[in-house]
Amino acid sequence: MPWLEIIGWTGSVLVVVSLMQARVLRFRWMNFAGSVVAAGYNAVVGIWPFAAMNAVIAVIDAYWLWRLTRERHDADVYQVVPVGPRDDYLRHVLGVHAADIARYYPSFALDDPGTRWAYLVLHGDETVGVVVVRDAGDGVGEVQLDYVTPRFRDFAPGEFVYRRSGAFAGAGLRSLVVVDDAQDSGDYLRRVGFTQEAGR
Repeated sequence: MPWLEIIGWTGSVLVVVSLMQARVLRFRWMNFAGSVVAAGYNAVVGIWPFAAMNAVIAVIDAYWLWRLTRERHDADVYQVVPVGPRDDYLRHVLGVHAADIARYYPSFALDDPGTRWAYLVLHGDETVGVVVVRDAGDGVGEVQLDYVTPRFRDFAPGEFVYRRSGAFAGAGLRSLVVVDDAQDSGDYLRRVGFTQEAGR
Protein backbone atom coordinates (compact mmCIF):
# COMPACT_ATOMS: atom_id res chain seq x y z
CA MET A 1 0.00 0.00 0.00
CA PRO A 2 1.54 3.36 -1.03
CA TRP A 3 2.52 5.66 1.84
CA LEU A 4 0.09 8.37 0.65
CA GLU A 5 -2.82 5.95 0.85
CA ILE A 6 -1.74 4.91 4.36
CA ILE A 7 -1.88 8.57 5.41
CA GLY A 8 -5.37 8.89 3.95
CA TRP A 9 -6.60 5.81 5.78
CA THR A 10 -5.00 7.07 9.00
CA GLY A 11 -6.99 10.29 8.80
CA SER A 12 -10.21 8.38 8.17
CA VAL A 13 -9.59 6.00 11.07
CA LEU A 14 -8.90 8.90 13.46
CA VAL A 15 -12.16 10.62 12.48
CA VAL A 16 -14.17 7.41 12.92
CA VAL A 17 -12.56 6.52 16.26
CA SER A 18 -13.10 10.07 17.51
CA LEU A 19 -16.85 9.59 17.12
CA MET A 20 -16.64 6.69 19.59
CA GLN A 21 -15.19 8.84 22.39
CA ALA A 22 -17.37 9.79 25.35
CA ARG A 23 -14.92 12.43 26.61
CA VAL A 24 -15.55 15.73 24.88
CA LEU A 25 -11.91 16.89 24.91
CA ARG A 26 -10.56 13.58 23.61
CA PHE A 27 -13.20 13.59 20.87
CA ARG A 28 -12.19 17.08 19.75
CA TRP A 29 -8.44 16.30 19.70
CA MET A 30 -8.85 13.07 17.72
CA ASN A 31 -11.37 14.60 15.34
CA PHE A 32 -9.07 17.59 14.80
CA ALA A 33 -6.05 15.39 14.06
CA GLY A 34 -8.04 13.15 11.71
CA SER A 35 -9.54 16.11 9.86
CA VAL A 36 -6.15 17.77 9.37
CA VAL A 37 -4.68 14.54 7.97
CA ALA A 38 -7.73 13.92 5.77
CA ALA A 39 -7.72 17.51 4.49
CA GLY A 40 -4.04 17.23 3.57
CA TYR A 41 -4.52 13.87 1.85
CA ASN A 42 -7.52 15.01 -0.19
CA ALA A 43 -5.71 18.20 -1.21
CA VAL A 44 -2.68 16.22 -2.44
CA VAL A 45 -4.80 13.81 -4.49
CA GLY A 46 -6.98 16.67 -5.77
CA ILE A 47 -10.32 15.78 -4.18
CA TRP A 48 -11.15 19.36 -3.32
CA PRO A 49 -14.70 19.05 -1.92
CA PHE A 50 -13.46 16.60 0.73
CA ALA A 51 -10.33 18.64 1.35
CA ALA A 52 -12.45 21.73 1.98
CA MET A 53 -14.93 19.86 4.18
CA ASN A 54 -12.20 18.39 6.39
CA ALA A 55 -10.41 21.74 6.60
CA VAL A 56 -13.62 23.37 7.85
CA ILE A 57 -14.11 20.56 10.39
CA ALA A 58 -10.53 21.07 11.60
CA VAL A 59 -11.17 24.80 12.07
CA ILE A 60 -14.36 24.05 14.03
CA ASP A 61 -12.49 21.56 16.22
CA ALA A 62 -9.68 24.05 16.79
CA TYR A 63 -12.20 26.66 17.94
CA TRP A 64 -13.81 24.23 20.42
CA LEU A 65 -10.45 23.04 21.71
CA TRP A 66 -9.47 26.65 22.37
CA ARG A 67 -12.80 27.38 24.05
CA LEU A 68 -12.85 24.23 26.20
CA THR A 69 -9.28 24.66 27.45
CA ARG A 70 -9.80 28.39 28.08
CA GLU A 71 -12.97 27.74 30.08
CA ARG A 72 -11.81 24.73 32.09
CA HIS A 73 -10.94 26.86 35.15
CA ASP A 74 -13.50 29.63 34.55
CA ALA A 75 -15.86 30.02 37.51
CA ASP A 76 -18.25 31.99 35.29
CA VAL A 77 -18.76 28.93 33.08
CA TYR A 78 -19.31 26.33 35.81
CA GLN A 79 -21.96 26.81 38.49
CA VAL A 80 -22.11 25.07 41.87
CA VAL A 81 -25.63 24.31 43.07
CA PRO A 82 -26.06 23.10 46.67
CA VAL A 83 -28.77 20.46 47.10
CA GLY A 84 -29.92 18.35 50.00
CA PRO A 85 -28.78 14.72 50.19
CA ARG A 86 -32.39 13.66 49.71
CA ASP A 87 -32.97 15.91 46.70
CA ASP A 88 -34.87 14.07 43.94
CA TYR A 89 -32.73 15.42 41.10
CA LEU A 90 -29.52 14.46 42.92
CA ARG A 91 -30.84 10.94 43.34
CA HIS A 92 -31.78 10.85 39.66
CA VAL A 93 -28.25 11.86 38.59
CA LEU A 94 -26.69 9.31 40.92
CA GLY A 95 -29.08 6.64 39.64
CA VAL A 96 -28.27 7.35 35.99
CA HIS A 97 -24.55 7.01 36.71
CA ALA A 98 -24.83 4.33 39.41
CA ALA A 99 -22.74 1.69 37.62
CA ASP A 100 -19.95 4.16 36.82
CA ILE A 101 -19.96 5.55 40.37
CA ALA A 102 -19.75 2.02 41.83
CA ARG A 103 -16.71 1.37 39.67
CA TYR A 104 -14.78 4.32 41.11
CA TYR A 105 -16.42 4.69 44.55
CA PRO A 106 -17.52 1.18 45.58
CA SER A 107 -18.12 2.17 49.22
CA PHE A 108 -20.25 5.24 48.48
CA ALA A 109 -23.70 5.30 50.06
CA LEU A 110 -25.85 8.42 49.89
CA ASP A 111 -27.97 7.20 52.80
CA ASP A 112 -25.04 7.35 55.24
CA PRO A 113 -26.57 9.12 58.29
CA GLY A 114 -23.59 11.49 58.44
CA THR A 115 -24.18 12.87 54.95
CA ARG A 116 -24.91 16.56 55.25
CA TRP A 117 -23.95 18.36 52.07
CA ALA A 118 -24.27 17.67 48.35
CA TYR A 119 -23.34 19.88 45.42
CA LEU A 120 -24.03 19.64 41.71
CA VAL A 121 -21.58 21.21 39.27
CA LEU A 122 -23.26 22.48 36.11
CA HIS A 123 -21.87 23.49 32.74
CA GLY A 124 -24.73 25.47 31.25
CA ASP A 125 -27.74 23.24 31.79
CA GLU A 126 -25.71 20.01 31.91
CA THR A 127 -24.79 18.40 35.22
CA VAL A 128 -21.11 17.46 34.93
CA GLY A 129 -20.11 16.70 38.52
CA VAL A 130 -21.38 15.72 41.96
CA VAL A 131 -19.65 16.24 45.31
CA VAL A 132 -21.10 14.67 48.47
CA VAL A 133 -19.69 15.37 51.94
CA ARG A 134 -20.42 13.92 55.37
CA ASP A 135 -19.92 15.58 58.71
CA ALA A 136 -16.90 13.99 60.40
CA GLY A 137 -17.19 16.26 63.46
CA ASP A 138 -15.00 19.05 64.84
CA GLY A 139 -15.44 21.19 61.74
CA VAL A 140 -14.10 18.49 59.41
CA GLY A 141 -15.95 17.35 56.31
CA GLU A 142 -15.23 13.98 54.71
CA VAL A 143 -15.65 13.81 50.94
CA GLN A 144 -17.63 10.68 50.17
CA LEU A 145 -18.02 11.27 46.45
CA ASP A 146 -16.40 13.51 43.85
CA TYR A 147 -17.85 12.24 40.61
CA VAL A 148 -17.35 13.64 37.11
CA THR A 149 -19.52 12.51 34.22
CA PRO A 150 -17.70 10.73 31.36
CA ARG A 151 -18.01 13.66 28.93
CA PHE A 152 -16.11 15.99 31.26
CA ARG A 153 -13.65 13.53 32.75
CA ASP A 154 -10.71 15.39 31.17
CA PHE A 155 -11.64 18.36 33.34
CA ALA A 156 -11.80 18.90 37.12
CA PRO A 157 -15.18 20.48 37.88
CA GLY A 158 -14.86 19.57 41.57
CA GLU A 159 -12.40 22.45 41.92
CA PHE A 160 -15.31 24.90 41.76
CA VAL A 161 -16.82 23.31 44.85
CA TYR A 162 -13.57 23.17 46.82
CA ARG A 163 -11.89 26.40 45.83
CA ARG A 164 -14.38 28.91 44.58
CA SER A 165 -17.92 28.37 45.77
CA GLY A 166 -17.31 29.17 49.46
CA ALA A 167 -19.76 26.39 50.19
CA PHE A 168 -17.85 24.65 52.96
CA ALA A 169 -16.77 27.74 54.84
CA GLY A 170 -20.41 28.82 54.84
CA ALA A 171 -21.36 25.43 56.28
CA GLY A 172 -18.94 25.90 59.20
CA LEU A 173 -16.29 23.45 57.98
CA ARG A 174 -12.64 24.30 58.60
CA SER A 175 -11.14 21.49 56.56
CA LEU A 176 -11.96 18.62 54.23
CA VAL A 177 -10.52 15.13 54.10
CA VAL A 178 -10.85 12.44 51.49
CA VAL A 179 -11.06 8.77 52.32
CA ASP A 180 -10.09 7.85 48.81
CA ASP A 181 -11.19 4.57 47.28
CA ALA A 182 -11.11 5.88 43.71
CA GLN A 183 -8.20 4.50 41.72
CA ASP A 184 -5.58 6.84 40.25
CA SER A 185 -7.18 9.98 41.72
CA GLY A 186 -4.13 11.28 43.58
CA ASP A 187 -3.11 13.67 40.83
CA TYR A 188 -6.66 15.00 40.54
CA LEU A 189 -6.90 15.60 44.30
CA ARG A 190 -3.62 17.52 44.29
CA ARG A 191 -4.84 19.66 41.39
CA VAL A 192 -7.97 20.70 43.27
CA GLY A 193 -6.03 21.62 46.42
CA PHE A 194 -5.76 18.53 48.64
CA THR A 195 -2.47 17.47 50.20
CA GLN A 196 -1.49 14.00 51.32
CA GLU A 197 -0.83 13.51 55.01
CA ALA A 198 2.25 11.61 56.14
CA GLY A 199 1.61 7.91 56.52
CA ARG A 200 -1.51 7.91 54.32
